[in-house]
Amino acid sequence: MNKYTEITTDIAKNMTELSKNIPDVMKSFSNLAKSGAEAGILDEKTKELIAMGIAVAGRCDGCIGFHTKKLTSLGISEQEFSEMLGVAIFMGGAPSVMSAANALSAYKEFSQK
Repeated sequence: MNKYTEITTDIAKNMTELSKNIPDVMKSFSNLAKSGAEAGILDEKTKELIAMGIAVAGRCDGCIGFHTKKLTSLGISEQEFSEMLGVAIFMGGAPSVMSAANALSAYKEFSQK
């Protein structure tokens, strides 16, 4: 299994366990994620690009995995993905370069499926 596939699979299992322990919190989070990501004036791809930039700048591997997976399912090109990484690097500095390199690996992993 590839790194980000494993990360997202493990987190999904752990989130299921969290949902058993704190159902109200996890349901609220799920509703927030759904309403924040659905298309409005901004389309779904734009919102996912924003989320991905924040994930990279925030150095969240799980977020990188889930948002990359979603972006590849939306048909984002490697160039679009890379330009978004450039903005994330600009906003997050050197630590974001490290996360951006990992995010590009996640893109390659999920776009192969």
